[in-house]
Amino acid sequence: PCPRCARRRSRCCPWCGRGLEPTFRFCPACGGRLPAEPREEPAPAEQPPPPSPPPPPRSPAASPAARPSSRSPRKARSGPAVPLPAGAVLADRGGGQWRLGRLLEQGGCGLLYEAQSASGACPQKQRYSLKLDVKDGKIYNEQNFFQRAAKAGTVEKWKKWHSVPLLGIPSCVGFGLHADSYRFLVFSDLGRTLQSVLNDGLHLLKEKAAFQIVVRLLDCLEYIHENEYVHGDITAENIYLNPADLTQVTLAGYCFAFRYCPGGKHVAHREGSRTPHEGTMEFISLDSHKGAGPSRRSDLESLGYCLLKWLCGFLPWSDELDKVETVVEKKEKYRADVKCLLQLCFRQRSIPDALQSYLQQVMALGYEEKPDYEALRQLFKKPLEKMKASAYDSVDIKMVP
Repeated sequence: PCPRCARRRSRCCPWCGRGLEPTFRFCPACGGRLPAEPREEPAPAEQPPPPSPPPPPRSPAASPAARPSSRSPRKARSGPAVPLPAGAVLADRGGGQWRLGRLLEQGGCGLLYEAQSASGACPQKQRYSLKLDVKDGKIYNEQNFFQRAAKAGTVEKWKKWHSVPLLGIPSCVGFGLHADSYRFLVFSDLGRTLQSVLNDGLHLLKEKAAFQIVVRLLDCLEYIHENEYVHGDITAENIYLNPADLTQVTLAGYCFAFRYCPGGKHVAHREGSRTPHEGTMEFISLDSHKGAGPSRRSDLESLGYCLLKWLCGFLPWSDELDKVETVVEKKEKYRADVKCLLQLCFRQRSIPDALQSYLQQVMALGYEEKPDYEALRQLFKKPLEKMKASAYDSVDIKMVP
């Protein structure tokens, strides 16, 4: 053991050598899982030692390298899902059948396909999206979220209670296992990701479009948070627009969703209690970087980074995403100085008052503090009213199907 750490009653990461708090289970610097510390047993009362039994005869098979470990074997995680061929038919738990179309996306949280009903239970012309991943992948977490917190009836009740005409929570219409290797979820058609629209050459959003999308996402986050979850990975890759109906803005991608308030009791803030840096590095919150469970402020912080990127095209750490410590240091620096962050990103352009107020309010939130969602929405609704627009109008953006 490191004598310096022994004096501080702390310990070092065996992978990168950084000093750690005794309660950490993951290293916030390199992300490595830390070995459990041996428990100190109380000293037994002095008794004469029992006679030692004679050692058994040693055989070559009894060498230390060949001895079985006293720890339970850890189940190896499956690799990424291998794409299935177009035309394959998958049966969900409710008896519905789904035929795969073309592969739309492939990433760390699974595969996304176009799909059609193959059982006759749904209109043939209606389009669906089918998300597929290995059975024990992050999609299991996503399935739990939809079963617990995003049932269609719950969503409709919330919309009526809050007088919201549209709420961008995906409608999960089926789920199941395939070939005992894959898990899948079926959604009503999600459309195109906002990131794919930006990649078309748009790169930046106009204030009107950005503010419309933010208000709609604040509705989604308020719904999710009231149902005990946080999203955990707000990014343009998880925001969908429907080219055929630009009033539809959907927040998808719940593979990093975290139940921050199980049974109404908020989890405690404990750095190093979870795998650090989970989610999209550019936009995740400082809580996620440090291995603490993400809370409501985490989602709002990530949304602020996204809005800034959509309006300016970059963040101060966008070009250094391979240097985790640098990203964390810059996020910590600018969290304490929002005005400096905005001046750096907007340069000679005028800074929207709504964005500055939003970031200042969000960065000041406590870990367990409930945000004032309506006050945050009003920051963006007021400039939209001056533009004679509503957040629930068609999003002011040009896109192709």
